[in-house]
Amino acid sequence: MSSLNISKSDQESLCSLKPVFWTNGAFCDQSLPINVANTSELYEAADRFLRFAPVLERLFPELSESNGLIESPLLEVPLLNKLINSLGGSLYVKADHALPVAGSIKARGGIHEVLCFAEKLALDNGLVNGVLDDYSIFLTAEARAIFSQYTIAVGSTGNLGLSIGIAGSALGFKTVVHMSSDAKEWKKTRLRKRGVKVVEHDADYGVAVEAGRSEAEADRFSYFVDDERSSHLFMGYAVAALRLQEQLKHQNIPVDEKHPLFVYLPAGVGGAPGGITFGLKTVFGDHAHCFFAEPVQAPCMLLGMAGDLNTDPTPVYEYGLTIDTDADGLAVGTASQWVCDVTRHLLSGVFTATDKQLYQHLHSLKSLENIEVEPSAAIGCQGPLMLNSQAGQEYLKTHRLLPLLSDSTHIAWLTGGSFVPKEEYQRYLDKAVMLQNE
Repeated sequence: MSSLNISKSDQESLCSLKPVFWTNGAFCDQSLPINVANTSELYEAADRFLRFAPVLERLFPELSESNGLIESPLLEVPLLNKLINSLGGSLYVKADHALPVAGSIKARGGIHEVLCFAEKLALDNGLVNGVLDDYSIFLTAEARAIFSQYTIAVGSTGNLGLSIGIAGSALGFKTVVHMSSDAKEWKKTRLRKRGVKVVEHDADYGVAVEAGRSEAEADRFSYFVDDERSSHLFMGYAVAALRLQEQLKHQNIPVDEKHPLFVYLPAGVGGAPGGITFGLKTVFGDHAHCFFAEPVQAPCMLLGMAGDLNTDPTPVYEYGLTIDTDADGLAVGTASQWVCDVTRHLLSGVFTATDKQLYQHLHSLKSLENIEVEPSAAIGCQGPLMLNSQAGQEYLKTHRLLPLLSDSTHIAWLTGGSFVPKEEYQRYLDKAVMLQNE
């Protein structure tokens, strides 16, 4: 096994599929030669969403209420808070499971990447001469004639493919999604109904990505969306932090030196939670404490963050793990090195959870708060419980947070679920009940 910043006991727990709470030794380490993402790109991404809002509203009528902005509510969940949060403070969920257009956290990043490519083509072909031009040109036959010459490709476990496929095809691009073996059948079906070409691979997420990348590189009219190293995706995700800041202000929820914010983010290859973490630390600085949540079978970000800067992340397979989890969106064997390096000094830690635990939370979200999510989205609800573990308490003590917990805010980030077919969701509930009765 590679040399990692993980205790022997935690390594043993990883190998035996026991949940762990790992704190990041590089958190706030100012001595690191950090691979810093450009903060200005975050605000450029936010501005791009505003420019395209009228276009998106025309393409997707479900965005009419938000005037073309892709956003989800911040919901207080008092009953769930009583069940899982004994630390103190209030618990909310960021309802990205209900994001319009794509129905998951991937909507912001994936659609932003498509908009970046469309905007570049429009500028290169003289459709627009600058960002102050009328963007309704993107809805014309002239624009579609240009876009239809190009293929947008992506490798995905499901949700990113939905966001890229739906947005790309709506603008007139040909779209191809390379999907790993663990992707849900209903996601493939939904894409095909949108005219998206789905290529299935009998292997994991990494193989699907490499296949998509290789195919795109061979075609100069093909554009590959790289979930492992795309700054466009990353910054699209990061915009969520700016929107959350507005929501917290609107609900009179302070985040400052006396009111810490704890955020629990489901993590696969790392792009979406990494982007949101970057955004949150940009907005709230030391007052935000971000934790990634991963299945015990696929702790790729934990292994990646526990490595050294500018080194290839350790695959979970080195620990005898198989990414065999019902949390399909998190079933990734190797983390993104780029995301690990960008967030290495920003992330507070990573915790893992069993499938049984995430099903318990899936059931609690439904029974207590009438919120329906897919299994991977429920894993963030384990956050307050893990922060109350011995290792979590050590983190709170080290950062002098224990006296502040009664005035803290906790956010479990819900990442997908609104597009799940009713019969599929019922199977999730049935399995949750079965596991509880074991």
